[in-house]
Amino acid sequence: MKKVRILAVLVAASVFMLFALGSGSNSSESTKEISGSNSASSSNSSQSGIETKAPVSSLTPKIEESVVYEENGIKITAKEYTTGSFWGDGIKFLIENNTSKNITVSTHAVIVNNYMISDLFVASVAAGKKTNETMNLLSSELQAAGIDVIGQVEVYFHIYDSDTYGDIANPDCVTIRTSLYDQMDTSVEDAGQLLFEQGGVKIVGKYVNESSFWGAAVLFYIENNSGRNVRVRADNVSINGFTLNSAIFSCEVYNGKKAYDDMTLFSSELKENGIETIEEVSLKFEIVDPDSYSTIAESGEITFSAK
Repeated sequence: MKKVRILAVLVAASVFMLFALGSGSNSSESTKEISGSNSASSSNSSQSGIETKAPVSSLTPKIEESVVYEENGIKITAKEYTTGSFWGDGIKFLIENNTSKNITVSTHAVIVNNYMISDLFVASVAAGKKTNETMNLLSSELQAAGIDVIGQVEVYFHIYDSDTYGDIANPDCVTIRTSLYDQMDTSVEDAGQLLFEQGGVKIVGKYVNESSFWGAAVLFYIENNSGRNVRVRADNVSINGFTLNSAIFSCEVYNGKKAYDDMTLFSSELKENGIETIEEVSLKFEIVDPDSYSTIAESGEITFSAK
């Protein structure tokens, strides 16, 4: 389990570095807006696509040092808000392990300004030792969500035994408010093609990127007001009438939160089917319980175009 987590972190880190160095592209030449869903009407928002908002403040966020978790010999202290990292801004934590076990602290979820954000945080602490580790708030993720003023960071820590991988603790949500909390933008960026809305779960198609790192990607906005945490998956994906078995989309969204996430379309399978440009996308959404994976809701077949 630990090796899998570390491998995932390394892969994600490598991908992020390549994106940051310009391997991916979100230029207007490679992105196309989604339209023409056969299952729902368009969102009424006046904006279209993801736009980077103009900064509303040039101030750097700050946080007050505070103990965010202390139980059974394990103590986590939020020390400071950091800037200037290659990865983006972050929060530095002091983790103290006063137990007889080697522990690892990771996260189940990190949420910034109510948007789910991917993270690369894993901190191993030997028995009787301590460490300072920074939880980076990836700039690419923040930009995708239109976040340039960080007012609130919510963290769901996962603490486990480094040797046996057994759970030690899954603390309640830790909420850290920055000095810019009152200035953060809480508006909803849900413009696009409404694809699914049922039981408090809303999915909006934003755009198709034909020049993403892996090949192509379809970006979705997801809003969850269902009263429970959900995972949204895509199944029966076809592009221009060709089934793509390797298409990947799985996004967990906590109750009351929002997310931007993309469905990956691998260049190898697009090439195998002679797909040079994405004109029509067809899929089914499945809403599942993230713990039991039992189905909560399913959509019918949804077809939309990209222009």
